[in-house]
Amino acid sequence: MPMNSFAIHAGSMFDGFSLSGPATVHVSGDRIVRVDRTGALPADGRQVVDLGPSACLLPGLIDTHVHLAFDAGPQPVTSLTSASDSDLLAHMRAAARSALMAGITTVRDLGDREYLSLTLVDEFAGNPELGPEILPAGPPLTTPGGHCHFLGGEVEGVDALRAAVRERHARGCAVIKIMASGGNMTPGSVPPHMSQYGLDDLRAVVDEAHRLGLPVAAHAHGTQAIREAVEAGVDSLEHVTFLSADGVAADSELIEIIVRKGTFVSLTLGLEPGEAVQPPKALAKHVEAILDTYGNLHKLGANVVIGSDAGIGPVKPHNVLPHGVADLARLGVAPLDALKSMTSLAARLCRMDGRKGRIAAGADADILVVNGDLEHDPAAVLDVQAVFRAGVRVR
Repeated sequence: MPMNSFAIHAGSMFDGFSLSGPATVHVSGDRIVRVDRTGALPADGRQVVDLGPSACLLPGLIDTHVHLAFDAGPQPVTSLTSASDSDLLAHMRAAARSALMAGITTVRDLGDREYLSLTLVDEFAGNPELGPEILPAGPPLTTPGGHCHFLGGEVEGVDALRAAVRERHARGCAVIKIMASGGNMTPGSVPPHMSQYGLDDLRAVVDEAHRLGLPVAAHAHGTQAIREAVEAGVDSLEHVTFLSADGVAADSELIEIIVRKGTFVSLTLGLEPGEAVQPPKALAKHVEAILDTYGNLHKLGANVVIGSDAGIGPVKPHNVLPHGVADLARLGVAPLDALKSMTSLAARLCRMDGRKGRIAAGADADILVVNGDLEHDPAAVLDVQAVFRAGVRVR
């Protein structure tokens, strides 16, 4: 029996799809090898981590949109642009560790500088206790002077965009991020409701990325950007606020297309309680309308995942994702459905279905243990009892 062969026992289990009673999960090395849904304890003498009858096992959470390079401070852009690579890496290590301690065992990093997240991928490969598994995008593709241009991903023209996708693939990125619309953090760039790239540009990026086996995540606030990103075939829409020059104008026909095509929508949810929430000026007047749209997307059957956008301000520390369960609950989403958005459904988006986002034989031993009733209490996911990453207990 391997030295790191053990079993975890708890009073209930959410396996990424449904909740059940007492369970015992057998781990060998970095994988789950057996799940006993009767809750019987092993008879072979292996070590048992018994967390008690009020504990609930669930898969490690997946945050589909983070920025480890942003420090979650009041001036995240200034902090990033003034930091050396070594200082920025030190911060990113701490940010990753913070996420892991909250039970977030996988993250999509959708925008860094100088491909620094790839350095962390290498560091964490043999040391899973250091942080979550990172799916890096590298510097996001943006227009000259466009949203987040300071990350170094400025590119225009179909040929140059295709070449930029190839470069990210060659470096080992796991996803391509493109700024289809403007954003809120970059002075001088176009406002978030306006498009930065046209349909031909988006198609070129999607075609090249899919040819190389990479998914595409499109930052898209404006309705036109959302429509063209969907038409181009992106895998996920980030933010999806349906902004126009006059406010929020959710397009019901476009939502139907999103649902029918199965395009994932990565909703920006999860806020740190106690922090004064000051939305960007472009969004401040429209928060309720945006939240209504988010609720409707879920109600109408869209593939909803949660991307916290961790790092972009004080309300977005890198451990904030679990608060998204309560955010979705306030929109009328059942807590277990919210948890699916952070586990099994997020794993599908990340092309890690079967390995992440579920508790089943053959899956990674990324396991979060919380205390409480997950079915009825969204806050239970915040009461962390233990975290296992690739079979290593880190908390």
